Amino acid sequence: MMRNNDKNGQPDGGQPLPDHRLFELQADICQTLANAKRLQILNLLKEGELCVGDMVKALGVAKPNLSQHLAVMRQKGILATRRQGTTIYYRLATPKIIEACCIMRQVLVQALAERGSLSQRLALVEDQDATAGLAQGRAGDDPE
Repeated sequence: MMRNNDKNGQPDGGQPLPDHRLFELQADICQTLANAKRLQILNLLKEGELCVGDMVKALGVAKPNLSQHLAVMRQKGILATRRQGTTIYYRLATPKIIEACCIMRQVLVQALAERGSLSQRLALVEDQDATAGLAQGRAGDDPE
């Protein structure tokens, strides 16, 4: 569950947040997720909890670097933990974070496809214009 440390926030105090404060918190979460490595961590954890060692192996990153990312995401309420002996296991605080990431990925894929389609259409138009220009130039070169 996403944390809200604001005493006037709905999760803690029962009062709804003002829109501007809610947008600030949303921007904070989005900023936290605006990192490719953190998105990879979320992708790993969508199947279930993992310990740091397993994530280090799967991601091929240094343990201190991974630990920093995990700490930030935990502090923001994106990840939750449980300890078993000396091992700490990380999991998603809510599966909705994966839904949000999937939707943003779909938006990206669609935008890239549309750009690619637009690029292909522009290239086709440019080719047609160039061909028409060459044909027009040849027609002007013919003596009468």
